[in-house]
Amino acid sequence: MEFFIDTAIVDEIKEINAWGVLSGVTTNPSLIVASGRDFREVIGEIAAMVGGAISAEVTSLEADEMIAQGKDIATWNEHIVVKLPLTPAGLQACRVLTDAGIKTNVTLCFSVPQALLAARAGATYISPFAGRVDDIGWDGIDLIRDIKEAYVQGGISTKVLAASIRHPTHVVQAALAGADVATIPYKVFTQMVKHPLTQAGLDGFMKDWAKRAGASAETPASEAGTNPQAGGVTPQGGSTK
Repeated sequence: MEFFIDTAIVDEIKEINAWGVLSGVTTNPSLIVASGRDFREVIGEIAAMVGGAISAEVTSLEADEMIAQGKDIATWNEHIVVKLPLTPAGLQACRVLTDAGIKTNVTLCFSVPQALLAARAGATYISPFAGRVDDIGWDGIDLIRDIKEAYVQGGISTKVLAASIRHPTHVVQAALAGADVATIPYKVFTQMVKHPLTQAGLDGFMKDWAKRAGASAETPASEAGTNPQAGGVTPQGGSTK
């Protein structure tokens, strides 16, 4: 399963992209507004940074205007994926843009019938909103699983992009449900990388490393020798205790 980051905050994208785990970015009008940046400017900066699929959403509700906006947005960068709402107008725009060779991400999906319609309209990605489905008392991960199963049974190539991810468990569940992509908020990425046992193990390693003669936890190995008689480590890395 590929990882996208769901934000338009460039500093957040830069940090997570440095980990080497990102395949793309998703944005929406609300995220663009939150960034406080010009739409085209921020999308261009993100696309140059990540170099993967970058979803940029239209802001019209009318098919003709969606199509015109989508064609314009697609010229901003070769990695742009035009994001469209799952409405009759959005499906119409999806078909026209797909036929023009433009990649699309149909968003605000909350049911399997909607996902099947988007696939027939040629969507490159479908974005079911797991967290928002959970909010109304249904199971968002079951929705992702059912959409994926329907696509597999129908030989459909549209990628299932799990959206509205709220916590690391959602990421695991989406992967097990067969999602092709999960788009994850910055906060959840920072939660995913942490585990108390990882930190405890690292603290122990650094404490032992600091026992080298003349060394501290921050001293590089090249700048401090070892003193086996002082209870350090041997040059081969074995403990003297």
